[in-house]
Amino acid sequence: MFRAAFYKGNRPELRMRVTAAMIKLIDRGPYSHCEYFFSDGRSASSSYMDGGVRFKDIIYQPDHWDFVRLPMNLERNIRYWYMKHEGEKYDVRGCAGFIIGGIPDNKRKWNCSESMAAAMGLSDPWRYGPNGLYSVLVDIFSRRYLKHD
Repeated sequence: MFRAAFYKGNRPELRMRVTAAMIKLIDRGPYSHCEYFFSDGRSASSSYMDGGVRFKDIIYQPDHWDFVRLPMNLERNIRYWYMKHEGEKYDVRGCAGFIIGGIPDNKRKWNCSESMAAAMGLSDPWRYGPNGLYSVLVDIFSRRYLKHD
């Protein structure tokens, strides 16, 4: 099963909790981070804590994450995007611009939802926060492909 995972939990560190709360407030929803969860159990995203675009093994606690099932035919190209961009830095400046506005993103750096939107081939990936991306993924696929876990 191939899914997108959206983090709705709270980090124990105060700085990360404040940042997550700001993202949720500005992006108007419950999510502060997102990942692709591939059928082999690996995850991919861009993470501030991990320094940028990476693959990672994550144990998802169901009460901290919501999942959207994605069509399996997308998995290969999305995985390839992450392989091609692995190691590129996290876009701190772009994330700050998303939160407070007026600061352009860096075309060679990525935040979580921006990397996911780019990997999926969505136009203007810098426009997406985790909550907006969740809404798009729910709307973009027909109900026969989508199932919320």
